[in-house]
Amino acid sequence: MRTHRAGRRVGRPTRRRTATALAAVLAAGLLASCSSDAPAEGPPDPAGSAQPEGEGDGDAQEAEFFEEDEYQRQLALAEETPEGPEGRPWEQMLRPEMISTEEYALPEDEGIHLCFSNAGVFNPWRQVGLTTMEAEVAQHEEITEFTVLDAEGKDDKQISDIQNLSEQDCDLLIVSPNTTATLTPAVEEACTKLPVIVFDRGVNTDCPVTFIHPVGGYAYGAAAADFLVENVEPGGKILALRISPGVDVLENRWSAAELAFEDSELEVADVEFTEGDPAVTKSIVSDAIARHGSIDGVWMDSGATAVAAIEAFEDAGLDVPPISGEDQQDFLQAWAERDLTAIAPGYPTFQWRTPVIAALQVLGGEEVPSEWVLPQPVITEENRDDYVNENLPPLHYGLCGCEDLPGYPQDWGGR
Repeated sequence: MRTHRAGRRVGRPTRRRTATALAAVLAAGLLASCSSDAPAEGPPDPAGSAQPEGEGDGDAQEAEFFEEDEYQRQLALAEETPEGPEGRPWEQMLRPEMISTEEYALPEDEGIHLCFSNAGVFNPWRQVGLTTMEAEVAQHEEITEFTVLDAEGKDDKQISDIQNLSEQDCDLLIVSPNTTATLTPAVEEACTKLPVIVFDRGVNTDCPVTFIHPVGGYAYGAAAADFLVENVEPGGKILALRISPGVDVLENRWSAAELAFEDSELEVADVEFTEGDPAVTKSIVSDAIARHGSIDGVWMDSGATAVAAIEAFEDAGLDVPPISGEDQQDFLQAWAERDLTAIAPGYPTFQWRTPVIAALQVLGGEEVPSEWVLPQPVITEENRDDYVNENLPPLHYGLCGCEDLPGYPQDWGGR
């Protein structure tokens, strides 16, 4: 326990495809190059999404993760202008349906005890996020106590953590679930005792006062794939690098990308799982170059190992083809220094500020959205230099929205 005292999407027009049609595409073998012995469970993606329990591999599983209505919704949301203060995307919202929170209002002069059940800090994305959340808390003197329990990526521990916090004198509980289905009953039980806010990953209940998240995986995957469609010559070979199968947000990213590639004149030469390991990534890219003679574009469902992919081309004495990455400093700096053709869809860590802001609004009896959908910026060549900062660690995420927070950049490992 730790207690503290006080864009627009770049790409082609949206596409329509039914879930049945996608299943047919998958059955036709467009994913035949996927590694059949890929691990059923791998390292968490930058968003920290965990592997659902009991899911098998194969075409049926991938079709199961595709929802046509949500796919279309996300592509539309990614094109819309959010409501809220300019330059503060963590306070902005898309298509908000506001609800009353008067029943949760505290007396104005009463100090707030805010509690947080965190899935864990098991990757750089979550480490940057928690630092950002703690700095947001530090800005608000009305928050007199901030209690954080770390579930260490374990469902059973988080269930116990939520029960523990629900029995304390917390005024509001923030939850970032480790997994969706398994944590749902614990969240539902907590909702009977105090107001709950869920963010990052959802649960299968609408009992939380609000669910906070960026647009989503479909928008991310489509942005990266559309960029390659626009920047790779027709007939070019695409290498798709994924972390692991069965992770919902990653499956969503790949579903959207696959549709974009199917509607293009590009060939998906290989779809491979990297396990989020730079050495594995480098080996996969080197092997693909050797087998195909050339790779003309690289799509990634997470940018954590993008620099390793870049180095594989350089080691082979080849120019780096158009590539998608993410907003980590090592990738942004490599992109700038090597003058690459690249794009970085974001799953912004600034979303860790929003639950704190929402909590204060709820405990102040103000209206909040029942689902707080945040913008999901895409970093392009035009705005890339706004996010490059050589004084920050290689695995720092540029879309943290933390530059105005106390302790920046030192608390994020910068200088």
